[in-house]
Amino acid sequence: MKQKLRIKDFDFKLVILIVSTSILGIMVIGSAKESLQSRQIMGLVLGLFLMMVIAFTDYGFILKFYWLIYFANIGLLLMVHFFGDSANNAQRWIEIAGIRFQPSESAKILLILFYAQFIMKRKEKMNTFRNVITMILLMLPVFILIYKQPDLSTSIVVIILFAMILYVGGLSHKLIIGTLAVIIPATVIALFLILQPDQNIVEDYQQERILAWLNPEKYALSTALQQQNSMTAIGSGQLWGKGLNNKDVGSVKSGNYISEPQTDFIFAIIGEEMGFVGTSATIILLMLISAECYYVGTKARDMAGRIICYGMGSLICFQSFINIGVTTGILPNTGLPLPFVSYGLTSLVSLYAGMGFVLSVGLRRPQPKPMGTLSFAELIQEDMTI
Repeated sequence: MKQKLRIKDFDFKLVILIVSTSILGIMVIGSAKESLQSRQIMGLVLGLFLMMVIAFTDYGFILKFYWLIYFANIGLLLMVHFFGDSANNAQRWIEIAGIRFQPSESAKILLILFYAQFIMKRKEKMNTFRNVITMILLMLPVFILIYKQPDLSTSIVVIILFAMILYVGGLSHKLIIGTLAVIIPATVIALFLILQPDQNIVEDYQQERILAWLNPEKYALSTALQQQNSMTAIGSGQLWGKGLNNKDVGSVKSGNYISEPQTDFIFAIIGEEMGFVGTSATIILLMLISAECYYVGTKARDMAGRIICYGMGSLICFQSFINIGVTTGILPNTGLPLPFVSYGLTSLVSLYAGMGFVLSVGLRRPQPKPMGTLSFAELIQEDMTI
């Protein structure tokens, strides 16, 4: 039976938070590189349209095609591997019908959708050895194809997302603790090996970024320069910043001391031009978006809806942390955009599509039964809930 939608179940608060964050991003992009502002506005309009279409479509219907979603994801990443365009020593883009986009951005959303349905279909077998191994094997092609682009930062986000999905899906705490007992020492050992001169685990430039993060003084005029200038920009903004679109010759932005400031280092521009107030507002907006996704997930009608909401909330949370961590020197330099803020049509539209699924979950939350139709046991439960 088709569920009747109620307008009061539509999450206007989430939409306002998302659009507000996107508008902030558009303003800062216009200051960082004015020629790209109109394209980001176009991405916002397209993203809004796609989000609303998905929101009013039953997510359960779309998830029926979860294997198609999975193979489409793999197909797009394979196209990048064999036919992709290269830029800045990375092969991450493909062009279809004149549209150039980055499948690794949409891959994160598609992965959440696939596992949402996959786990719900097999929730009784969630903690069986065969099921866990199957889920890992299905994730590996996505991880490897993204890592080979090379895109280490996005592949790390894929691992984090996968771990969160398994946790929300009901993976046994014993398995989680056992896995952590293996992963944590393995990560320490891997980091030690990566720092060796003759290592073959990561690309040379990736190793140098880690070394520059650990020894910024040694690489102050080369690899660490971007992060050092980023921290200088954020600090120079003080409380209120120097103002959007300022032409101060002494600013990091105007002096072109940060390359591509509209993407990975846009948080530095916010800090310089909008100060502590602007950076705090950005962080609060992103935190509220994540929190709202989690809240919608607690009200979901099924496991798939819960995984979608928690997956999207975690994606915004972790990707924001990594981006801001890079610009403030907490983490090594990576290439992740700040959600809804950084320039990038693929990232922006993909995130809006993902949020459309969160809205769809919220619109289809279980509706309380009228009091007159409740059984005696349900009346008692309702009374205890109240």
